[in-house]
Amino acid sequence: MKVALLGGGVIGGGWAARFLLNGHDVAVVDPDPDAERRIGEVLDNARRSLPALSDVALPPEGRLEMTTDVASAVAGATWVQESAPERLDVKHALFAEVQRHADDDAIIGSSTSGFTPSMLQEGAARPARIVVAHPFNPVYLLPLVELVGDAATVARATDTLRTLGMHPLHVRTEIDAHLADRFLEAVWREALWLVRDGVATTEEIDDAIRYGFGLRWAQMGLFETYRIAGGEAGMAHFIGQFGPALAWPWTRLMDVPELDDALIDRIAAQSDAQSGHRSIRELERLRDDNLVAILRALKGRDHGAGALLNRHDARLRRMSIEASGDDVDARGDTDVDTGVDTGTGVEAGEIPPAAPIETIRRTVPIDWTDYNGHMNESRYGQVFSDAADAVLERIGAGADYVARGFSWFTVDIHIAFLLETHAGETIVASSRVLDGGGKKLRLFHEMRRADGTPLATGEQLLLHVSLETRRSCPPESPVDARLEQLVRAHAGLPPP
Repeated sequence: MKVALLGGGVIGGGWAARFLLNGHDVAVVDPDPDAERRIGEVLDNARRSLPALSDVALPPEGRLEMTTDVASAVAGATWVQESAPERLDVKHALFAEVQRHADDDAIIGSSTSGFTPSMLQEGAARPARIVVAHPFNPVYLLPLVELVGDAATVARATDTLRTLGMHPLHVRTEIDAHLADRFLEAVWREALWLVRDGVATTEEIDDAIRYGFGLRWAQMGLFETYRIAGGEAGMAHFIGQFGPALAWPWTRLMDVPELDDALIDRIAAQSDAQSGHRSIRELERLRDDNLVAILRALKGRDHGAGALLNRHDARLRRMSIEASGDDVDARGDTDVDTGVDTGTGVEAGEIPPAAPIETIRRTVPIDWTDYNGHMNESRYGQVFSDAADAVLERIGAGADYVARGFSWFTVDIHIAFLLETHAGETIVASSRVLDGGGKKLRLFHEMRRADGTPLATGEQLLLHVSLETRRSCPPESPVDARLEQLVRAHAGLPPP
């Protein structure tokens, strides 16, 4: 789809990256002559980090257009996202111009941190089409978007945002600053008092968050964290034990310290001492790398934002198969929403193509690299293990097959490391069957850069096993038949 973005600052640039890297064409409206450079730098960071969250390839990147003309940008756009300064008069003028030139049913989302839909819709020609779509920085990595407004428009917006791998949160009641920023405002107020009163420095406050409750909040939020704190008696016990403390004068959340020059100078000096040795771009890169590592850890546990990423991977995998013209059901691929294996393999007697199978196409994440600055040797094994899983899915031995009590175990693998592989690179693995039948399966994998440069090879021997006895056994007949078809198809390839 076509997307129009009004404003190319930090948030607008993040939206551009999120849409572009998920395959959509984007027109950015920004009169600042420096906007294209800023967008380019945001995209450089996003191209390195967002694909690293996925274990499959993102779709081909959309086209980017920079313009100062609102009318041409919004013409034909399905989604218009406003990320202008927080001034109602500016937003009202933009919305009026957008609705003069955009399609009647175009969704107009506002990145506003505090204004309600009712405020934004004042004087609009089609007020129901204007909703709050408030994201979090960096937009290309953090999945949350708060949606407030007309229920039908919010429902349509939810469908679109989910295709971007985001988590739309419908805020059902209009309230200033929506939900998340109200929490942030409370913490920010208290932090300002702690600095002003000389209780703590900016670094000490950040340490209290990043080494403590911030880690818990990242994967469980607030109430689930406190439910655990209540022990076996649960939330009621926690509130009974700690609730009375809420009446004690521990915090100054309702007061705001005067942000006079002295306090501003103190905060700025402490912040410079804490982080001034790094540029903003270096800090952004560090932030993105850390977020990718944390999100990937949650992904491995299929919890919190990690579960969202796994569902998006399944959606991307299905999109890739459909785009290639392959038969989704014949691949044994997983259902987009449930993660349940839905395929049954190629039909008996059907001969697959006589060519190696592309089994992996993905970006190398930062947490795969080691102290040498390149991909650790253990991750090559993971790539080839994932490639073998893709071959097994193709013959109908995916999740359903494992659930029935059968699988293949690797008993031997030989890896040749040909060139260094670095974070952010796109890697492609192709796999072929060298030998198969009965209990035995021998595969050969090649890993290359996207431009075809060889990086590594792996020769892998697997044995079919019963998960009940943990001993080798023959595969089920349909799976064995599909494997035999792959063996015949690959038999005519030149030896590796």
